[in-house]
Amino acid sequence: MNTSISPTVATAELFPIREVARQTGINPVTLRAWERRYGLIQPQRSAKGHRLYTPEHIAQIRQVLSWLERGVAVSQVKRLLEDAADIHNIEDSPWRAQQEQWLTWIEQLAEQKLDTAFKQAMALYPPETLCQHLFQPVLNRLQEYWTLTDGARVEQVFFMTWLRTQLASRIAHNNTLHSSAPLLVSSLAEQTMQPHLWLCAWLISYSECPVRVLEWPIPTADLSLAVNRLRPRALLLHSSQRLNLEQLRSSLSNIHCPVLLSGQAVKIHQTELLELAQLTCSIEPLQAYHQLLELQLLQSH
Repeated sequence: MNTSISPTVATAELFPIREVARQTGINPVTLRAWERRYGLIQPQRSAKGHRLYTPEHIAQIRQVLSWLERGVAVSQVKRLLEDAADIHNIEDSPWRAQQEQWLTWIEQLAEQKLDTAFKQAMALYPPETLCQHLFQPVLNRLQEYWTLTDGARVEQVFFMTWLRTQLASRIAHNNTLHSSAPLLVSSLAEQTMQPHLWLCAWLISYSECPVRVLEWPIPTADLSLAVNRLRPRALLLHSSQRLNLEQLRSSLSNIHCPVLLSGQAVKIHQTELLELAQLTCSIEPLQAYHQLLELQLLQSH
């Protein structure tokens, strides 16, 4: 049962839900869903019924995140927190079942089912968890399937279009919450739909940072023009294809903000990129996101 407190009681160590969301990265909708559906993180209540969290609650939220990052379903976390069960005692990850279900819906072109499943997942899990345990594995399996299967182009176009629409919508909404200098995400590949570019942008949009996405490829010679006009806090370049490194090196000399490169191009040019000291490199979206955090490029300006 939640505990109400009197307004006369000192509340120096109690935090409203929006402050907790800021500290932990878990949005209020998700915190309320955890509490209502699974009995996780039971806050105190003010005299007017507002949720108030203690430092212990915040520590519990971080424990929940720790379990989610290890592939545990949110429905299992409460038991694990209570009896400190070891992760190795848990049967096959429940994420596997979700991945299989999504693959079936993609094969069926079942847009409404994907819409509903995504909304439910967003209410329960932080974006990092969804990226690691749902989107990334599904995309990896789809890529392998599309490479080996004839006639899979319809499924590919369907899912890529759906994914871009969903992620772009949430990025646009999150951008309305911030007015500071943006992080610019730009494609260097000839492909017009690169899911990992959009996953990077989507993850970043949940930090204290607006995101501008230039999805269509821009000649490396024109990158400095985009940077001069948008004045971003940093530039994240993405490509899944081989690059013209000489052109990239020349362009970087005219860009005066931190530059990161992500995508399979990093693996393709692993040795050559070591010569570009001013360039920070990562392959996967989560790795790029964490590097931006470590470089403190996503803080509010």
